[in-house]
Amino acid sequence: GTRALIDHMRSVGAIPDLCLVGEPTSVNRLGDMMKIGRRGSVNIWLEVEGKEGHVAYPHLADNPITRIVAMLAELKAIKLDDGNDWFQPSNLEVTDLSVGNPATNVIPAKAQGRISIRFNDHHTGQELADRVSAIAEKHGGTAQAMISGEAFLTPPGALSALVAEAIQEVTGLAPEQSTTGGTSDARFLSKLCPVVEFGLPNATMHKLDEAVALEDIRSLTKIYANILDRV
Repeated sequence: GTRALIDHMRSVGAIPDLCLVGEPTSVNRLGDMMKIGRRGSVNIWLEVEGKEGHVAYPHLADNPITRIVAMLAELKAIKLDDGNDWFQPSNLEVTDLSVGNPATNVIPAKAQGRISIRFNDHHTGQELADRVSAIAEKHGGTAQAMISGEAFLTPPGALSALVAEAIQEVTGLAPEQSTTGGTSDARFLSKLCPVVEFGLPNATMHKLDEAVALEDIRSLTKIYANILDRV
């Protein structure tokens, strides 16, 4: 929906000067953290075709598990970067390994895996997808990538200072300017204008019984009104 809205805004020339996204960015107390960027995200599905056969006759089969394990080991051994002034190091995690073989005495015909990479602005999603694909092919497999967002940064400046001052006036806290956490729609909006994110504490985010303190909602309302007064 956000991408469609952005396309519409471009088509009618309604480009905003700045954007504030109300993501739940606070950690321990309302006002302790705001986001000025986010890492990118790419998920990659891996597959290795083998040749099914009896375990007693391995020379007549080709075990895909052996090759996908070697592939994943090589991928996990990669050090993508050391991070930088605003971003933590990129990380590659194995999120699934599946064979689905119910037989104890059969070498399976196929093995599948999946990795997820959260990356900083040293990389692009396509560059990482190509790198993984080359390693997959080296082990006789394939890789299919889905890039869900690129890394972005709104360098500290007038917008982040304005938001930080409004937060401090209401809460008394000077918010940390961070790029940690998952992706958000700010990754799309950042292509239109400078964007920062600020919102409620995220301790129960994406869990059963999500909850927020009523007083935090009241204070957040004051902060947003304060920001509007300053623009």
